[in-house]
Parts: sequence; C-alpha cells; structure tokens
Amino acid sequence: MAQRAFNLPNILTYARIVAVPLVVLCFFLEGHLKSSDFARWSALVIFLLASITDYFDGYFARAWQQTSNIGKMLDPIADKLLVATCLLLLAADTDRHGGIAGWSLWAAIIILCREILVSGLREYLAALKVSVPVTQLAKWKTTIQMVAIAFLLVGPAGDKIFPLTTQIGLVLLWIAALVTLYTGYDYFRAGLKHIMDE
Repeated sequence: MAQRAFNLPNILTYARIVAVPLVVLCFFLEGHLKSSDFARWSALVIFLLASITDYFDGYFARAWQQTSNIGKMLDPIADKLLVATCLLLLAADTDRHGGIAGWSLWAAIIILCREILVSGLREYLAALKVSVPVTQLAKWKTTIQMVAIAFLLVGPAGDKIFPLTTQIGLVLLWIAALVTLYTGYDYFRAGLKHIMDE
C-alpha cells in the first residue's frame, strides 16, 4: 500500500497539491495581498510546473501500470484546488488592473460552480457504482482553462512585454466558461438518467 502511495505518478499529484499554497505565497510575499511583477512571474512558473505534472502523472500511471485508488481520488482534487485557488487570488487582487473583475467574475463563478456540481454528482454516482467517463471536450475545457489562468496569473507583468496578455487570458477564460457550461450540462444529463432510475 505504501509503495503504491509513493509511486512517481502519485508523487507528481502530491507536488501539484503542494503547488497550491506556493502560488498563494507568491501573492503574499510582502505580507499582504500584493502582486508585484516578480510575484506574478513566480506564480506563473509554479502554476506551469504544476499543470505539466497533471499530464505526466496520468501518462506514467498508465504507461507503468501504476494506477492506484489514492491517485484516482487525489488527481481531480488537485486540479480543482489549483484552479479554484488561482481564480480566487485573481479575483481578490484588485490593486492592479489585470485580475478577474466586473463581468469576468461571472466566467470564474461558472467554472467554480460547475466543478462543485460535477464533483457532487460524481460522488453520488460513485455510491451507485456508476462511473461517468471524462469526455474529450472536458479535457479540452481543462486545457483552455489552464492556459487562460496562466495568461491571467502573469497578467500586468506580462502586459509589459506583450500588451495583450491580460486580454487573451480573459477571452480564454470566457471560452473555458462556455465550454464548461456545455460539459457540465452533459455530465448532469448523463447523471440524471441514473438518478431518475433510482
């Protein structure tokens, strides 16, 4: 059991969870919520490394046949922790232009609500021994979401090098939100069939 818990795929998942407080720390380097250029670039590097582990933990688990129950449980949790934390930080950082504010908050709310809804649905269906597979579109949603957050994390610091950094991030966030709505409906429709059968 201990050997499975500490295989490479699971260690990569643990690393993604550890990355969450590290990203938060970047925004609090000065003792309060303040995102300097250094903080933004540091958060981006940590986020990108964490996002890369999301691909490799699944790849190594399948390639080396090291799938485990703890990995299956923690992998989606790690993703949701990382995404939710970054969205909340970006919404809270009102000192500098380039965060999630105004109408863009709705995109973040849609993404977070969908994650909660799907998690609750999966938990309920798991009790019924029903598995809802991840669709290809849902994987694309995750990719768009991660790229959007990466652009928004670097935000104003990135705008100094490439002026459209923040705008690209916001556009991608809205695209991710729209795809999120569709995939969330898709999951709910598939789950509702089993709920109505009960």
